[in-house]
Amino acid sequence: MSTFNEVVSSDLEDLILVNANDEEIGTRPKRECHLKEGELHRAFSVFIFNSAGEVLLQQRAAQKFLWPEYWSNACCSHPRAGEEAGEAAHRRLKQELGISVPLTYLYKFEYHARYQNVGSEHELCWVWVGFAEAQDISPNSNEVADWRFFSKKALDDELSQNPDIYTPWMKMEWERIFKDHKDVLNR
Repeated sequence: MSTFNEVVSSDLEDLILVNANDEEIGTRPKRECHLKEGELHRAFSVFIFNSAGEVLLQQRAAQKFLWPEYWSNACCSHPRAGEEAGEAAHRRLKQELGISVPLTYLYKFEYHARYQNVGSEHELCWVWVGFAEAQDISPNSNEVADWRFFSKKALDDELSQNPDIYTPWMKMEWERIFKDHKDVLNR
């Protein structure tokens, strides 16, 4: 297992602005999309499970603009202008964790979350799931401070005892995966 430190993201890259129906209405630089209350833009989250049914979480790097050093799902980011959400999810999995695995689309939802007085996430987020093993993971230190696999019970316990160290979107998505999409995990 190795790590790498490639820079894979820029505050200047254009994100896809959308309306509540996920219809594209323009683009805006990433930093601008996250200032103040944020502008609604397309995003994605990927959950990775191993063969034991454990979920991979990453601790976000310290230099992240929003929610630095918080624990979150395996990978979350944004499609770039002209890029499909599925393409972007595969790209970022490779860039952040060094893995290429098949992904299954689960659902999309809109959420808004404010981070202190720094800025906000206001996203229409596509949620995906895939499967990989620990020996496959090679994290990018510019994106990932730490990572580990959690059993469902361990993560549920953690979320009830220490909810403030986890990203808001991950908590919303985790609950819904087991409420509405549990069947996808039984492979």
